[in-house]
Amino acid sequence: MPRSLNALAIAAAFGVSAGTAHALDLLEAVRTAAAIDPVVASAQAQLQASRERINQANALLLPNISATSNDGINVVDNNWTAPPARRRFDSQSLNLIGTQPLFRPIYRETLKQSELSTKVYEAQLAAARQDLILRVAQAYFDVLSAQDALTVVRSQKQAFSEQFASAKRNFEVGTATITDQQEAQSRLDLTRSQEVASENDLQVKRALLAQLLGKPVEELNTLKSNVDITPPQAARENEWAAVARAQNLQVLQAELQAEIAKREIQKQRYGHYPTVDLALQTGAGRSTAGQTSAAGVGAKSYFGQAQLQFALPIYSGGSVDSKVREAIALQSSSESNLETSRRTAEQSARQTFLGVKSGLEQVRALTAAERSSQLALESNQLGYQVGVRINIDVLNAAQQLYSTQRDLAFARYGVVLNSLKLLGTAGDLDEQEVMRVNALLEPPRTPPPQITPEDNRPVMSGDPLMQDGAGKPAGPPGAANANRAPTDRGGRAAQPGAPAVSSGTRVLPPPPPVIAPATPATPATSR
Repeated sequence: MPRSLNALAIAAAFGVSAGTAHALDLLEAVRTAAAIDPVVASAQAQLQASRERINQANALLLPNISATSNDGINVVDNNWTAPPARRRFDSQSLNLIGTQPLFRPIYRETLKQSELSTKVYEAQLAAARQDLILRVAQAYFDVLSAQDALTVVRSQKQAFSEQFASAKRNFEVGTATITDQQEAQSRLDLTRSQEVASENDLQVKRALLAQLLGKPVEELNTLKSNVDITPPQAARENEWAAVARAQNLQVLQAELQAEIAKREIQKQRYGHYPTVDLALQTGAGRSTAGQTSAAGVGAKSYFGQAQLQFALPIYSGGSVDSKVREAIALQSSSESNLETSRRTAEQSARQTFLGVKSGLEQVRALTAAERSSQLALESNQLGYQVGVRINIDVLNAAQQLYSTQRDLAFARYGVVLNSLKLLGTAGDLDEQEVMRVNALLEPPRTPPPQITPEDNRPVMSGDPLMQDGAGKPAGPPGAANANRAPTDRGGRAAQPGAPAVSSGTRVLPPPPPVIAPATPATPATSR
């Protein structure tokens, strides 16, 4: 039976973290959110209320004792005497009454239903805690994903800015065409718009996590870069589905509700059964009258009695039979709901298991793609140096590398999240599993990206500063042609400034050094 993330074959290689400042980890986030989460608090209150209903149902089977007291003024008028006589006196009495149910099957069934109802609320509380773990984990890794996305966009912007500046300088000295500058400008403008969108997304994700924790969040522990993720066995998909069908918390609640509905049928049938109670009563009385009569006026009295009370329902207008039929219909409905819960849990387990499996495959593929993209960037830089690649090729290769590294980080987060969801479908997600995931995290190696203030946002290409000199080549046309560099396969001059690849991201490996094209020894003849 799968019980932990080890069943998913996710192992972490522990290393020494470089961060020193305190950052929030996943376990601390879950505990902080659990202390203030209204959903969990509501489930806890409902569980406490259901436990009180057990006490109330159990009280119906225990003795019921009550006491009554009377203190009155009595007036006796004897009209049969001559002359008529009237007397007035005080009297007091005290009675103690006790009743013990001996045969009340409805009460016993009510007690069993209350106990089952408490188990339902216990399962609801466990489900609420599992849901909280998933909500916090989702928000936590959403923030990390948004930080990585913003870091990648800013690294791209830095590379494209350097390429734009290089293309502009080359155009001014006549070694490049206006197309190179415009291509770099368009990439730079697009990246700036993506940066604004990424900053907004990061703010939204941080606000969602802060809402769960009840406080703002700045730094979070990040996923270790040396985490080794291996795929689970594909043959275990059916085992996960079977465990989810039997142990899913929603299924457990539906099973308990079906059992309560089944007992409700017998409870209503008990309406035709007799009831037997034992009733005990004792009391004492006294009067302030000074004489005793045949009626006992003016005397002290004591009494006690025991009764065995038997009651048999004979006719109730058909209400008992109607309630039985109603309970049977509700029990059929609860059985259907139980089957629906089982199917939903099984499907969710299969879907989440396949999500983990495909995510692991995607991690492997993206890891290979990262290496390939790195080699492609180096090749394009070398080809740019010798004049067989143009600046747009280098830009595309750099963008592909950044996108691949971003997607790889997202895929790793997705595997961890789907692993937690898979445990949730099996009813095994608890704080112990959160601690296992927390071991895969480490303090951030670099500070998280900050949001750019509105007043400090860069201008786009429409600004005059960005267009200064864009349409004016430096020097006369003849001079530009005389100094033209060797052309590439597309008829463009090889660019003397390749885009620099930033290495400021947390999950991105350092890029290779930028290779500048060699200056030709002799100018090429113009065609």
